Amino acid sequence: MKTILVTGSSGFIGYHLCKKLLKDSNLKVIGLDNMNDYYDVRLKETRLNELKENKEYTFIKCDITDKEALKDIFEEYKPNIVVNLAAYAGVRYSIDHRDFYFNSNIIGFYNIIDLSKEYNIEHFIYASSSSVYGDNNKVPYNVNDNTDYPVSFYAATKKCDEIISYSFSKLYNLKCTGLRFFTVYGPSGRPDMSYSAFVDKFLTDRRIELGNNGKCLRDFTYVDDIVNGIYNVITKDNNKLYSIYNIGNGNPITMYEFAKIIKEEMVNNKMLSKDFDLDKHIYIFKGMVKGDVKETYADVSDLIKDYDYKPNTDIKDGMKEFIKWYKEYYNIDEIKE
Repeated sequence: MKTILVTGSSGFIGYHLCKKLLKDSNLKVIGLDNMNDYYDVRLKETRLNELKENKEYTFIKCDITDKEALKDIFEEYKPNIVVNLAAYAGVRYSIDHRDFYFNSNIIGFYNIIDLSKEYNIEHFIYASSSSVYGDNNKVPYNVNDNTDYPVSFYAATKKCDEIISYSFSKLYNLKCTGLRFFTVYGPSGRPDMSYSAFVDKFLTDRRIELGNNGKCLRDFTYVDDIVNGIYNVITKDNNKLYSIYNIGNGNPITMYEFAKIIKEEMVNNKMLSKDFDLDKHIYIFKGMVKGDVKETYADVSDLIKDYDYKPNTDIKDGMKEFIKWYKEYYNIDEIKE
């Protein structure tokens, strides 16, 4: 039985990944999370409590900036594979909270990868981000594209992680795989993400704001597709010492179309009335929010070829599952027509 160490295990993607791994009888999961209050801790606690029901899951509250505590964990549990998902996320929040991102995404990342080297980990897998491409005009984004011009501090930290992992791979023969996530969504999603914020604002009769005349494109990727991709990277071997992959859906849509899908699913779930006027709840402007980009679009052909990645969840089907979860989790009363 192999032991997988997952950092950020109570986070959105970490929680779903742990659930997937725990279904594999050949795997044991050690979950690390500092349970910070970047967003509502109660959501993280709900995820954690569900994971704790599985006897093959061990949870340790730990901050990856605490290297001595991390070393004790590596020494005691001797993981075979490390999946580092612990990080401060979010482009906009990083602009004014740089210290959080530097400490977690760079110092914490270094601690994890350095201990992975010290303890001869078989495979170090980590979360990067589509944000490293900056405002790239060439689409779809390919992993060989230039990523030297990040437009947010969050993106800069992720670019640093990729460079650090490359050096560890070359210097110490540590097998490293980076995954550039593209706008992950789904049940138990983060409240600060656009899809959750849209639902909240529609319910409270507030307007959403869409830059670039509402034409910003996002490659929304359902969390199950992401997790299945990570699982394949964990359980299959491509014999490459160092790799970076895009992990997205490959079918971007405009934010305006995305808002329409959310509205339709909220109506279907009786969270909004049928006469809800979407256009009255959207403010469209020409400019861009600082740190945002006009388009994300993943070329996932390498991940398909090397790891049999299959992103097959349609955006409407995925949002249907998210809205159902949101309604139940937040106990939203049905409207009366």
